[in-house]
Amino acid sequence: MASNALSRLANLHRHFHITKNSTKGGSGNENQNVGTIKISQDVTTALANGKAVVALESTIISHGMPYPQNLETAKEVEAIVREKGAVPATIAILEGIPCIGLSGEELERLAKLGTSARKISRRDIAHVVATRGSGGTTVSTTMIFASMVGISIFVTGGIGGVHKHGESTMDISSDLTELGRTPITVVSAGVKSILDIPRTLEYLETQGVSVVAYGTDDFPAFFSEKSGCKAPCQLDTPEECARLIEVNRKLDLKSGILIAIPIPKEHSVSGNIIESAIQTALREASDKGITGSAETPYLLSRVNELTGGASLESIQEWDQDLDWQMGALHIVMFLSLDNLFYLLT
Repeated sequence: MASNALSRLANLHRHFHITKNSTKGGSGNENQNVGTIKISQDVTTALANGKAVVALESTIISHGMPYPQNLETAKEVEAIVREKGAVPATIAILEGIPCIGLSGEELERLAKLGTSARKISRRDIAHVVATRGSGGTTVSTTMIFASMVGISIFVTGGIGGVHKHGESTMDISSDLTELGRTPITVVSAGVKSILDIPRTLEYLETQGVSVVAYGTDDFPAFFSEKSGCKAPCQLDTPEECARLIEVNRKLDLKSGILIAIPIPKEHSVSGNIIESAIQTALREASDKGITGSAETPYLLSRVNELTGGASLESIQEWDQDLDWQMGALHIVMFLSLDNLFYLLT
């Protein structure tokens, strides 16, 4: 128990150190707030007390859906996190300030900005903060800020990966390299089949990322329960996942963990319809010579057309339910330091 108390104190010290604001009224120094991180009171209290906190990305708000659909979905996801007993920490950068946990007003502001907001990856952070810009955080950026303040779990839909023909285009998501150097657990539905899943798993191995499939030995492909790629390892209970997370922390491996949760059986039929549309869109894109940065927008648009809008509706339904993303919230409940201590002794 003493070691848990020390861990909590160390985390709390880092938390307050990061959020320290040295602004003095009337100084007129425009650079004084640069680099400050704002943490909501709910998240601050939860971290101080060792309670479960779930990080959530915000590009789904700024770039994933139109307003007000994006705002409604964001609020519903946060509500479900709270119902499960955890504290949601949606992360974004607003007017140059990285925010860990958004208020209702801040969620709405980002939702209304939509695609006029920046889509922020690691490379963009310093520029957006320095220019006092606003934007939604991608998986990689959300991981960075969550890890900075001691949040252990980040739940998202699907991470990025190695794109088709990535061996020649070098189009590889920064999510993968971030997982290799940021010690946080990302719980997702795997990666979308528009990506090269075998090469994505190979790249994660190169980065030293522990990749787990939950309740299966077949790595899930977002809309599909199976990708045909064998997962590096399988875990079947929240307790096993919690033990893996805690060992990774204790050994100070400085790398992340990816836990991939297949979509639930009740959504598999609609998932298969969408998966079939994805494969059709991939063939069409290849025939038309659509590659690089133009490929993903084309695929998403075409899949939505082929399914009559069902792909977007399914994404909404699954995001709101959150069962497909996890036993993750069950896993989160074991991340209170006291609960982990009890579990691992």
